[in-house]
Parts: sequence; C-alpha cells; structure tokens
Amino acid sequence: MARPVIGITTYVTPAKWSYWELEAALVPADYVDAVERAGGRALLVPPSDEGVEETLEALAGLIFSGGSDLDPELYGQEAHAETFGVVRDRDTAELALLEAALERDMPVLAICRGSQVLNVARGGDLVQHLPEVVGDEKHKHTPGTFADHEVSLEDGTRLASMLGDRAPVKSHHHQGFGKVGEGLRVAAHAEDGTIEAVEDPERRFAVGVLWHPEAGEDARLFEELVREAERYRSARAN
Repeated sequence: MARPVIGITTYVTPAKWSYWELEAALVPADYVDAVERAGGRALLVPPSDEGVEETLEALAGLIFSGGSDLDPELYGQEAHAETFGVVRDRDTAELALLEAALERDMPVLAICRGSQVLNVARGGDLVQHLPEVVGDEKHKHTPGTFADHEVSLEDGTRLASMLGDRAPVKSHHHQGFGKVGEGLRVAAHAEDGTIEAVEDPERRFAVGVLWHPEAGEDARLFEELVREAERYRSARAN
C-alpha cells in the first residue's frame, strides 16, 4: 500500500549551495527523515495564500515546522524588542492552511513555531520573551543548539498516552504560550511551569509541541501522526 503523504511547511529564506546564494523554500532534513522513518512520504509545502484546498487534497497529514517569530499583530500585541525574524506572508499562509486542515479534521502535528501558529489560530496569544517570565534562557540557551530538558505530561491527554508521565525533549525557543486558544487543552509543562504542549481533544489528531521531536530519538509522535494519516486517508476514500 502507498505510504500516506505528509506535508511539511517550509521556510522561505536566503540559502547558499554550490555557486548559488538565492531565496529558497527549505526545511531541516530531520523533519523529512522523521516522517519517512515513521512510514510516511514527506512533501514540502512552501507558504502560499493560494491553492490551500489543492494542497490539502494531496495530503493525508500535515506538519507545521519551526522557524521565526509570528507577527504579534496577529494576536493583538505590539512587538517586543526581542521579537525577530517576522515573515508576515508565512504567518498568514500557515494560518489559512492550518484552519482549512482542522476544518477537514486532517491530522496535524505542530512543532515549536507551528504550535504557536496553532494557538494563535484558536484565538490564543504568546509570551514574546520567556526569559522575562522564567528568569533565564534555559529553553534557548545557545543559538543554533538545542536545549535538553524534561517535560511532564498531563494525565488523560493524547500526548500522555503516547509519551507517558515524563519525557526528555530538545527545545530551541524564546517565546511560549500565553492565553491558550479556544478548544485547546494544556498537555505538557516544563519544570519551570512553562506550557510545553497543547492539543485539541475534539480533533482526530491536532497536537502542538514547543519542543523539536524531529531532533530527538523518540519517533512516537511521528508514528502516531502517520497512523492517523492512514486512517484519515481511508475514511476519505470511503
């Protein structure tokens, strides 16, 4: 049987290879490798306000990848001095894609920035600079290097059923969840009390994690996404 196709949202950013230095639509290969190892087929999805339905018709599941900060205007705040790298075109494109995917009840795994997109799409907001709240930079201690720590999973959540009571994770974020969006429930916390994950219990599979599971060794999130994508594809075919 053909593997379910899992879309992965991409950055659009200057990149350099061989003799070239051009704008490129890209994503770290760890995302692709994680999907392929879990039994899916990865398909990169560059940001676009057009063709949302055509894109979703080609997919059985969707990963919203990490990246730069969302535009604070989208959740009713002015930009903090530490908010950076805003790409409004990507923000609006991913919000449209996410809302359409949830309307179809397509399985969605939202990672780091992606989980923040999920929260903002549901009317939530963000803490723009976590060190001001928790007092240190443990969630992003070195730019370009993941921070290792543990999270505690909330009893009765989908995430807890996959990962157990506690799980080691790799983080690289300086922003976090503020007000949790409508219909979402908190699924994990860090030791300092920071919300580390949210999920929608009314959806087939809609999970947002602030950490980077593609950078770790635990494949369970991707395996569950692929299983749900197979079920979604079968239900759609019938």
